[in-house]
Amino acid sequence: LSVCFRMVEPLEYYRRFLKENCRPDGRELGEFRATTVNIGKHGTHGSITTADGSALVKLGNTTVICGVKAELAAPAADSANKGYIVPNVELPSLCSTRFRSGPPGEEAQAASQFIADVIENTQIIAKEDLCIASGKLAWVLYCDIICLDYDGNILDASAFALLAALKNVQLPSVTINEETGLSEVNLKQKNPLIIRKHPVATSFAIFDDALLIVDPTAEEEDLATGTVTVVTDDEGKLCSVHKPGGSPLTGAKLQDCITRAITRHKEVKKLIDKVIQSIKPK
Repeated sequence: LSVCFRMVEPLEYYRRFLKENCRPDGRELGEFRATTVNIGKHGTHGSITTADGSALVKLGNTTVICGVKAELAAPAADSANKGYIVPNVELPSLCSTRFRSGPPGEEAQAASQFIADVIENTQIIAKEDLCIASGKLAWVLYCDIICLDYDGNILDASAFALLAALKNVQLPSVTINEETGLSEVNLKQKNPLIIRKHPVATSFAIFDDALLIVDPTAEEEDLATGTVTVVTDDEGKLCSVHKPGGSPLTGAKLQDCITRAITRHKEVKKLIDKVIQSIKPK
């Protein structure tokens, strides 16, 4: 009976669980799915062999990989002392039946924009730190975030994978030869990126304009009347609130989201630190 009921009346089926303060997958309303992160060992370049840094994040079934590739380029004329960070989120058809092959759809574009905003707003990396020689040479970091399995909450997983991959990047030292004006790359001497902030995203689905549930699955996102993502940093400061339409949130509800996001930040940071610690050369 419940399988039929779930198919015919998914929202009603769902509400019966919410009344009991739980969800069909057994989680409480404020409970996140099991979260894991794998960061590659230095020298092997992590999960992706061609990348300068990479990470794989799992949030329940949602699986995202981020590879960071570093290239050299001339800085833009109007920002001679800055490098570039170019994020891109891909939701290929292989990760879910809801996505088609071809150019990026609306959801992938929105996710890419969200990640670009997180990088910009939080100054996760200062673009000045990517400059090698003012007006002459700078690093470009291409951050490709690819979803391998989609089951909701792509924003939290993408932001987490980006941060973990950036913490894994090792860039060779580069100097410009005074006489020839050419750049010289020393692959033997590598330095980690300076990560200035550790932004963490925490997403909520809003049910019946009132109930908040954390870390929604794809099914929960479909049934929800809205979603909201809160980004916080190391000091518990609010970096941004991303709310694409849907039901409005009261100030008190938003405050509740921020409080939960600060707790989540500590958990995610602990996870990353633990993994980074485990891959450090002994």
